[in-house]
Amino acid sequence: MSKIKQILPNEISEQAIIEGLAIGDNSAINKLYKVYFPPIARMIVNNNGSEEAAKDIFQEAVMVLYDKITQQKFELSSKLSTFLYAICRRLWLKQLTRRGSTAATFDISDYEDILQVEDDLIVHEEVELKFEQMNLALTNLGEPCKTLLQDFYITNLSMQEISDKFGYTNADNAKTQKYKCLQRLKKLFFSTKI
Repeated sequence: MSKIKQILPNEISEQAIIEGLAIGDNSAINKLYKVYFPPIARMIVNNNGSEEAAKDIFQEAVMVLYDKITQQKFELSSKLSTFLYAICRRLWLKQLTRRGSTAATFDISDYEDILQVEDDLIVHEEVELKFEQMNLALTNLGEPCKTLLQDFYITNLSMQEISDKFGYTNADNAKTQKYKCLQRLKKLFFSTKI
């Protein structure tokens, strides 16, 4: 029985996939393709690519991951999906650029800008953390502020529509309330730790 199946019979954690890849465990490789390939394929197909091109790009990303796992002491500093997506995105953009200028062939050893992926991952993780922090702050904000801000910023209601909805005497009063709600949200956002 493989090491992966011993760890988690039904669900394979990211760490188990990484450990499985390092030892060449087929169940880890299969799980990697099953879970992480579909969103990457959608990204490539939606950006002037084909399913075949997506398979090639994903294979190259898996090879980059494998090289990092086997040649270095590898510590995943983001979600595995984020790591693979960033590599695939970078490789696909590079291939699209090459299509426009030179041959569309792709040299598998050409990873000089893959190091930029780590910078992209850091930025992506920071943005993801800020979204989680904002979501938590909104949850803690309470009513009517939460709905008022969502109506204005997400649903794009006018101040007059918000005034009518909440029963304020005029749009200026709704605007004042929105300002107060934003100040409360800002205070919650900066005091929230994730």
